[in-house]
Amino acid sequence: MDKLIIWIFVLITNFSFAQKNETYLKGNALFLPIGIVNLGIEKGFSENITGQADLFISPWKSFAGKHAQIYMLGFNGRYYFDQAFKKFYLGLDFSVANFNVQKFNYWNDNYYAHKNGEATPYIQSNLYQKGYSFVFGALVGYQFICNDRWNIDVFLGAGSMQSFYKGYDKISGERYDTEGDSMGRDTNRSGEFLPYKGGIMISYKL
Repeated sequence: MDKLIIWIFVLITNFSFAQKNETYLKGNALFLPIGIVNLGIEKGFSENITGQADLFISPWKSFAGKHAQIYMLGFNGRYYFDQAFKKFYLGLDFSVANFNVQKFNYWNDNYYAHKNGEATPYIQSNLYQKGYSFVFGALVGYQFICNDRWNIDVFLGAGSMQSFYKGYDKISGERYDTEGDSMGRDTNRSGEFLPYKGGIMISYKL
């Protein structure tokens, strides 16, 4: 009887240890067809908690005529309601990004006007922004179990994005936002609540 108890204890301990130390390598299948790379590594820490680090790279200096370079590094913790790496989860995320993009509200041929209403000779469709962002957000997702090695992780993240940037005209190379932000600082600052990550991660257990 004593030996049986010992063996049961050993099996439970080994199972818990294995669950805690599972690690998955992941790639986002949603963005690969358009040449965007999103890779991640997720590691288990307990029966319901995991942590993930991920890298997002959009290398496009020009995509459909728009600047679309984004380099983002993110870290998040996840709580699975069933069991780590299975079914529904919620998470908290912190990401940092460096970007050279054209904001979607500049996809028109209107002339840019300073915040004080002063008109400029710059056409908005020729303008782009370079800078960096800090993002604090939340994740929701679901992991489908395919077999002992493969999972599919469907997820979406949204949060507060705080950006610091300068704006340029791609024709002349000049700054169009010479007045800086609303407080007269040289670097523009903006804060938005946006969806900033998501997709379909194909996951392989190491």
